[in-house]
Order: sequence, then C-alpha cells, then structure tokens
Amino acid sequence: MKRGGILVLGLFLIINFGLVSAADACTLNVSLINQDPYPAIPGESVKVVFQIDGVSNPTCSEVNFEVKESFPFTVDPESINPISISSGTYVNKYSSFYLAPYKIRINKDALDGDTPIEISFSSNNLPQFSEVKKFNINIQDVRADFEVYVKDYNANTKTFTLEILNIAKSNIKALTVELPQQNNFEVMGANRVVVGSLDSNEYTTADFKGLLKKGDLNIDIFYTDTINVRREINKTIYFDPSSFDGVSQVSQPIWLYVLTVAAFAFAGWMWYRAKKANKKRLR
Repeated sequence: MKRGGILVLGLFLIINFGLVSAADACTLNVSLINQDPYPAIPGESVKVVFQIDGVSNPTCSEVNFEVKESFPFTVDPESINPISISSGTYVNKYSSFYLAPYKIRINKDALDGDTPIEISFSSNNLPQFSEVKKFNINIQDVRADFEVYVKDYNANTKTFTLEILNIAKSNIKALTVELPQQNNFEVMGANRVVVGSLDSNEYTTADFKGLLKKGDLNIDIFYTDTINVRREINKTIYFDPSSFDGVSQVSQPIWLYVLTVAAFAFAGWMWYRAKKANKKRLR
C-alpha cells in the first residue's frame, strides 16, 4: 500500500475512533422533578425526587449521587444517602434515567421562600469528573397558632364564650373548637363548635354551655391550612370564675331591667295624674 493510502486509512481510523469515543462518552445530568408538599413546612419533612440522566451509558461505570446536608436541610434516616448506581443496566426502549427519591427534614427555624439544596454526582470511570448543583426548595410556614381566652362567663346560665385569635401569618379555614371531657368542665350540650374561616390577625368566638370550674381548661383546635392539610393544635388556659362575678349576678339582659324601670316610672306618673284629676273633681 502506498504511503498516501496508509495516511488516509490512519486518518479515517482516528476520526472514526474519535466519533465512537465521543458517542460513548459519559454524560450525566441531574434535575429536581418533584417536591411534596409544595411548599415545604418548617419543622416537618418534604419528599423530593431527583432525576439522574445518562446512567444508561455503561461508560459511566459506577455513578455516585449525594444530597449535601446543610441548614435547614437534613436527610431523613429512611433515605439512602449517598446512592451508588451501576450504569448500563437499563433495558433498551425504556427510561434511560434513574429516579432518586429522598425524604428531607426541614429545620423548624427555616425561613419562608426558596432555599437552595446542594447535590453532587460523579462517575468512578472519570475520577476527575464531579459536579455540584443547587436546586430550590420552596418553604412556607402554613401552620396557624392561636391565642385563646374566656371572653364571657355567666354562672347562672352556665354559658361562656371563648375568643380565638389567629396570631400566625397564614389564613385558615374550617376552624373547629372542641372542649374534651376534663375534671373542671362538665359539658351541657355540644362540646364542639364549627367556626369557619379565620384570616391572619383576625379573631372569632365560640359559645359553649356547661359548668366551668376554676383551673386549667384544655382546648382542642382543628383547622385546614392553605395546602388543604387538616391540622390540630392543643391549648391550655387558666380560668378563674371570680373574674366574672359581676356578670354572674346579672342573670337577665340589661334591656329587661331598663324596660322594668320605665314601666314603673310610667305607672307612677299615671297614678299621680289620676290622683291630681280626682282632686280637681272634689273641689
């Protein structure tokens, strides 16, 4: 073979080997495809799913994936971290990616908003290849909190009113207040009142009937948050009936007393008028 032909053949083989090598090169990519719930809630856990593309290529050998723990994120012990994936084991015409589900705990002091979580991935076949990416986890505290106290109490009628203030930043709906059976409260009638919606920094009331004694009063509050999760919170307040002694002494509405006084005054005036007219006739 002539020298020129050998050079052409060599060049052809080099080009084709380069094309094959480029085609077979390990190319990995990671994306965050799901977050549940959305938004995540401080003090609770969030489920996230990462998609790792390129693992169908056997050139990648062993692929390593890891979620980096840093405030406010901690990987739940239920989740495997880091993950090792043997590449090239995927059936033709099926998915060429790997799904990595994680359960992540959110610190109770996490701030609202998008917070980056960091992951890293690499291939054992390319020790110099290691990439770090960040994805945003949306966090928002949708939980409510309340201030509760006894607004009115009447020992004669055994009725009292609770006032409930939503002191959280989130609006709520389907608010229900329940007084469980307890030593210092003897319920008369229903022990649960459905109140309805309650916006942030707004208050509402719930009326109950029963014998309420001095001491701690346990209150169960149920509500639905902005992501439609039904939640429960328990409150304990101290009640002293002596604070309402003035109210207890008045067993009838004030308008009834006013009407009674007015009736006596009118009767007295009519009596006086009749007496005066009788004197005139006797003269």
